[in-house]
Amino acid sequence: MVYIAALLLGHGEPVRSEEHSIGDMIGKYFLQQLTSPGRKTSSARRGSVESCDENDSNSPDSLNNMDAGLEHVERLLQQEVTRRIEHCLTEAKASTLHCQMLLLPRQMLAKVGQDVVRSSADEPCGLRGASITVHVDGKNGLTFVGSISLDQSVTPTFELSVIFKADVDDGWPPFKHIFDTNKVLKLRPEYRLVKRKLYSSASPIIHDFN
Repeated sequence: MVYIAALLLGHGEPVRSEEHSIGDMIGKYFLQQLTSPGRKTSSARRGSVESCDENDSNSPDSLNNMDAGLEHVERLLQQEVTRRIEHCLTEAKASTLHCQMLLLPRQMLAKVGQDVVRSSADEPCGLRGASITVHVDGKNGLTFVGSISLDQSVTPTFELSVIFKADVDDGWPPFKHIFDTNKVLKLRPEYRLVKRKLYSSASPIIHDFN
């Protein structure tokens, strides 16, 4: 397993302010698609609303473009949730995890982001309806490191806990000459997602990944 020395001492990218939320990003993307120069619009008006040409909107090309747009939105969501999880871990290094260096397997965060998106696919609002919490399971038990809400305008319909597992068996020898090994925290490849539907008596759904 290849590890990367990620999240070293400094902080990750700042979280975007609410006016640049993922909801705004998605809305702007679809608005660009609807107002792109190649899209035909009808000169007829129905009430006070301009309508697109029905023949154009129902064409195979239009449907293919819609599918491609949904795939693009899923990628946006995955990238954003991955960035937010990284930010939570970065912010928690000194204050909560009490380490100077946090090591994790290469591409692990991207995989976690992908699994988070997939776990939200069957929800009414998808990932936008998720209340996400991030934890690290270590030698002192479960430690809360941050929470994520991708779209403040959507009322959460489910909670999703992302639980990383710290490697408590050994230190990280290559960095012993730089850091006290107590200041280096290594995450294992395994992690857990716990999904709990709000406003429902259904039992939580637990998925373990490695």
